[in-house]
Amino acid sequence: MEKIITDALIRLKIDALNEMQIASLQAHTTAQDLILLSPTGSGKTLAFLLPLLAALQSGNDRLQAIIITPSRELALQIESVFRSLGSGFKICCCYGGHPAAVERRSLAQPTAVVVGTPGRLLDHIEKRVVDVRAVSTIILDEFDKSLEFGFQEEMSAILEHLTGVKRRVLTSATQAIEVPDFVGMSSPLTLDFLAGAAPLALTMKRVVSPEKDKLGTLYRLLCQLDGAPALIFCNYRESAERVSEYLAEEGVANEFFHGGLEQDERERALAKFRNGSANLFISTDLASRGLDIPEIKYIIHYQLPPAEEAFIHRNGRTARMNASGTAYVLVSEEEYLPEYMEQVTEIEELKTVETRPAPPRWVTLYIGKGKKDKLSKGDIVGFLCQKGDLQKEEIGTIEVRDYYAFAAVARVRLAEVLHRVGNEKIKGMRTKIEVAD
Repeated sequence: MEKIITDALIRLKIDALNEMQIASLQAHTTAQDLILLSPTGSGKTLAFLLPLLAALQSGNDRLQAIIITPSRELALQIESVFRSLGSGFKICCCYGGHPAAVERRSLAQPTAVVVGTPGRLLDHIEKRVVDVRAVSTIILDEFDKSLEFGFQEEMSAILEHLTGVKRRVLTSATQAIEVPDFVGMSSPLTLDFLAGAAPLALTMKRVVSPEKDKLGTLYRLLCQLDGAPALIFCNYRESAERVSEYLAEEGVANEFFHGGLEQDERERALAKFRNGSANLFISTDLASRGLDIPEIKYIIHYQLPPAEEAFIHRNGRTARMNASGTAYVLVSEEEYLPEYMEQVTEIEELKTVETRPAPPRWVTLYIGKGKKDKLSKGDIVGFLCQKGDLQKEEIGTIEVRDYYAFAAVARVRLAEVLHRVGNEKIKGMRTKIEVAD
């Protein structure tokens, strides 16, 4: 097992595991059911994937493990991390909004691990797309969130089909969790890394808005920040879209995100935030956990959540892994403040607006070919350098999906690049190349 883990860490360019990840690896040797409690951003994904990797059997063509997640984005993130381990074992990602036929074709080939959302996984199991009789490990990631989203019935049905499970792993970012009987845990070992886990480098400030409608106050706050990535939380989908529209009208680049968007819209918004084409990400609490997004310097609570737990999870998106961060709470003078706001005593005085936030350095190109067309990141870099006349430092993050790709390029070169590549083929293929809206 030691060599498997060492090789994986070398591929990930990780020098050492943290305390929680080491404890999870050690727990694997006991073969006990495991409950892993650890904050968002602490590395739970690697903490359960490394022991899983050590447990997978080479030469076994049957499905060995299932990972259940509450969101599509988290499923995709886990798939990406697993692939980066370079183990040689196949993983398939299944979720609503993704073509079921594509998943069925992938699952027809020997697959070691399946990760996905409860509804889609149950659908494949009930339709016998996958044979789960040999599944020995079940991982319930962000289990408390799955319960919160109402997936108890689907998860219970899935577990009823898994008659050969020998080990159950459950992860959560909160202690307030009761494990239902359907999970079937027997004398689980609990690793609790939540105690004292509040980020010490987090500064919390209150911003008082003279108007009940806080849009103008939000804009003034953004104008005095340094343009670093900021996550703006709203309580409702309509509020997130309204804030996004207002900022766009003020000439401030941003992306909004919530559960009502189509999957391709959500992936596009995330890609643009990850690659720096938008430094502002406006979202419901869907973005408070489970999303693969970069280190956030600023959290802005445009609307306060009713529960302190949600407030904590939002703030957990910054001041992670020894970094520092600031959480701003926007409140109007007449707004009712929940009890947890007593901890936010520092007041931030806003300056007079002089200049609007600078546009992001990057802009995202949409390329209409992807993994299924045998297109790689290297192919895209070569194409943009040779046909687009870009230097490597003018090319940012590239994400290649099954049928399309996103590539960040320097904003100052955008018009020239589009002109140069307009009629060019990429890897011998003609395809649409345009700005990702």
